[in-house]
Amino acid sequence: MKKLVLGCFFLLIFMSCEKTIKIKTNATSPKLVVDAQIENDLPPRVILSTSIGYYDTIDSTILTNSFIHDATVTISDGSKTYLLKEFKISAAKGFVYFYSSDPSVSSTYLTGAFGKSYQLKVTYLNQVYSATTGIPDLTKKIDSIWWKPLKNYPDSPQVVIMATVSDPPGLGNYIRYFTQQNSRPFFPGFNSVFDDQIVDGKTYSIQIDKGVDRNQKIDRASYGFFLKGDTATIKLCDIDKATYDFWRTWEYAFQSIGNPFSSPGKVIGNIDNGALGAFCGYAAQYKTLIIPK
Repeated sequence: MKKLVLGCFFLLIFMSCEKTIKIKTNATSPKLVVDAQIENDLPPRVILSTSIGYYDTIDSTILTNSFIHDATVTISDGSKTYLLKEFKISAAKGFVYFYSSDPSVSSTYLTGAFGKSYQLKVTYLNQVYSATTGIPDLTKKIDSIWWKPLKNYPDSPQVVIMATVSDPPGLGNYIRYFTQQNSRPFFPGFNSVFDDQIVDGKTYSIQIDKGVDRNQKIDRASYGFFLKGDTATIKLCDIDKATYDFWRTWEYAFQSIGNPFSSPGKVIGNIDNGALGAFCGYAAQYKTLIIPK
């Protein structure tokens, strides 16, 4: 009885010590956000915007107004500097603005090439921001892809895509992958970047999960699967370490949203002068598979 009384006494003490903690975040000035990439045989694409407050209400008008229209954007391949032009394309609720090479001017039209490095420079409000990336040689390759029915559910309309991949000897081969279902856009995998710490120098088979549109709620029942009758395209990209680090830390931060037990993390970009984001290079290869009904 005495122990029970003491236990209740200490419980009351701990309950009386509870305190509501309110965290007040510091106000910060908007920063430049850079979403830039260059891929072999394609022109660069640079999206510039200003950052939005963590607790701000976001709608289509705010997103449209966040795009930057008056920047000077150039990319150098080491021998020539190319001035990019601003374009806009229709989106679901407005327009998306980006900078790229002007196809009407052949002398300033830039496309990516294997094994080359590129320097991006953005001049905006009298500030200069820069980053360097490279398109690696195409060394880590998909040898073949095929489909197979779901284990224990052979009559399901859902199927799994498999691939055989060869990794060259020597550590430091980083990849990012995307998938396309029929004529839909390419989407990256939920976990889209990988290193070769475990598979260095090996040829291995692996399941390729269908990419996800992170603007939509993920359906766990159909996650990762293609359907019978689909045309599935796999895009595997060799990337450099900076591109790998950016997307590895970005995806960790994205997956930690709303998880009270996750550790805080910092997204590692490669843009200097305090800007957010990254300039990424992709050495891409494509494999297409028609899945019979």
